[in-house]
Amino acid sequence: MASKKILFLTTGGTIASKPTPRGTVPAVGAADLLKIVPDMQKYGNIHVKELMRIDSSNMQPEDWLCIAEACFKGLDEHDGVVISHGTHTMAYTASALSFMLRNLHKPVVLTGAQIPFTEKRSDAAKNLKDSLLFACDGAPGVFIVFDSMVIRGCRATKMSTDRFDAFESINSPLIATIRGEVIHYSFRPPLPEKRPSLHMHVNTSVCVLKLTPGTEPSLLQMIGNMGYRALVIECFGAGGVPALKRNLIPAVRSLTRKGTLVVASSQCVRGGVDLKMYDVGRKSLDAGILSGLDMTTEAIITKLMWALGRSTDPKTVKKIMHKNHADELTPDYRIHIS
Repeated sequence: MASKKILFLTTGGTIASKPTPRGTVPAVGAADLLKIVPDMQKYGNIHVKELMRIDSSNMQPEDWLCIAEACFKGLDEHDGVVISHGTHTMAYTASALSFMLRNLHKPVVLTGAQIPFTEKRSDAAKNLKDSLLFACDGAPGVFIVFDSMVIRGCRATKMSTDRFDAFESINSPLIATIRGEVIHYSFRPPLPEKRPSLHMHVNTSVCVLKLTPGTEPSLLQMIGNMGYRALVIECFGAGGVPALKRNLIPAVRSLTRKGTLVVASSQCVRGGVDLKMYDVGRKSLDAGILSGLDMTTEAIITKLMWALGRSTDPKTVKKIMHKNHADELTPDYRIHIS
């Protein structure tokens, strides 16, 4: 393992924060952060690079491009990449990198901490150690390593603001668990046949609306007037939008006829969207809504930005959304997708 070359990229986040009178802020650089890992040298030859030093609530799609480019270039000379990142938007970044970094032959691992490394109960050192260990093992793809769990980047969702097991793998089993120095795989991703490639074009013209009882149709109309190219509607249960009283169907139909892509996701964390289960779902299908299948909301949003960056044709974008690119959706998912 000592012969492995790992690139350690830092972006800030809780893991690198220190307390101030106005709350914790990222204040620690890459080299100092890496010092918290016991026996660091046994995890290989580690090169450090600080990309940014921000609270991940401030993370933007433009920052994803910076991270993706650093990873892609770094993998030419390194056996893997570890990225320290704030937990607030880590699932978004991991998902975005899953689409931007295509056909990886090496690991890109994101990790962070729930408690700053300066505090006694911090989970920073353990998460960093596990991430370096996993990066040295060589499994190809983008992953989140957190609290002894290895999660595929486009299947992760943050489930807790304070628990150490903050992230869960949604609608997909864990890739592996880590106990001490041993990685226990449930599934080791295969090596892609195609060459790695970097896709840097994204279009951020994506809006998300969480339905609540009482949502007014005029809200969808205003979103349409703002020029968004895509709208993700977080629907109740298995999908569908209200079709009585405050009937949203006409507003949805108006959006889709104008070329706005409207995608249904579920407010339920697990399971997926089935627009043929209920009458309201079928009405939504008739109005042109696209099913988000069993993808996480984070995956739907980042995939839309990536797809819109690849094509301006709504039909092409729909095909991209319903094709499995990074194991973000279950290929044999039985729910109707037309």
